[in-house]
Amino acid sequence: MLTVAEMSAPARARAQKAYPGIHITPDSCDVISSAKIDAVAIVTPVWTHYELAKAALQNGKHVFVEKPFTSNTAQGEELINLAQQKNLKIMVDHTFLFTGAVKKICQLLNEGTLGKLYYYDSTRVNLGLFQHDINVLWDLAPHDLSIMDYLIKASPEAIVATGQKHLNGFEDVAFMTLYFPEKIIAHINVNWLSPVKVRTTLIGGEKRMLVWNDLEADEKVKVYDKGVNITNREGVYDLLVNYRSGDMWAPQLEQVEALRQELSYFVECISTGQEPFNDGCAGLRVVKMLEAASESLGKKGSLIYI
Repeated sequence: MLTVAEMSAPARARAQKAYPGIHITPDSCDVISSAKIDAVAIVTPVWTHYELAKAALQNGKHVFVEKPFTSNTAQGEELINLAQQKNLKIMVDHTFLFTGAVKKICQLLNEGTLGKLYYYDSTRVNLGLFQHDINVLWDLAPHDLSIMDYLIKASPEAIVATGQKHLNGFEDVAFMTLYFPEKIIAHINVNWLSPVKVRTTLIGGEKRMLVWNDLEADEKVKVYDKGVNITNREGVYDLLVNYRSGDMWAPQLEQVEALRQELSYFVECISTGQEPFNDGCAGLRVVKMLEAASESLGKKGSLIYI
């Protein structure tokens, strides 16, 4: 049985027009309590995720929940424990992990193409859309935090965040720096007040460097055979710096509709019993990073160890 629960009457009308064969209701309880429904997708404001996901799990439903997973760590931990007790799956909507670009970047890192990882630097800015319940970090940064969590495969040791509120009481411009083990550093620039839309990520390694421009129609990912080699001759200050500049190439990317593939994977995990890699624990790791960033924001950029 397929059912859509939507509080907004205009949205219900649009949904009914687009999908005339699907039952539309204004009451989420019609979905959560239905014995004919096995899984629920929660596509609602962040502050509602916990209550809706908890009710769905208590009613025996697998849960697919939009990012960020929950409003705080305690809520996420409770939902994960509840799902384990009831043998149910939680998947957090980290859609970018299913894109051809992120899949290819992951492959390149695993194959050692970039060598030892140095940094991850992302700019994710545009004009709007302003949220009324969360700041720009909680809105835009989960994309990069989930990607970093997937690619770097390590948890940050400390986080610094700075930002400012200009229009509606929430930070609309913010910068976040994450310190990972092995001298890996990451930086995220998120902004609702940019005159242009930018979705660019730089990833630097010891051997090669990579640029991912998600707004490019073709050649979203470009790998540069560029780097710096330093040798130390006799004497502390006698360093030899050699700059290497080789070829650039754009690897072929898998052409996929990420959300469709993600939902197919959700169904597959439910059917086979396997644990999704973007499960509640992955969502919780992102929430912990956001909480640390919020604490740092409140302390005007203090270093927060996690």
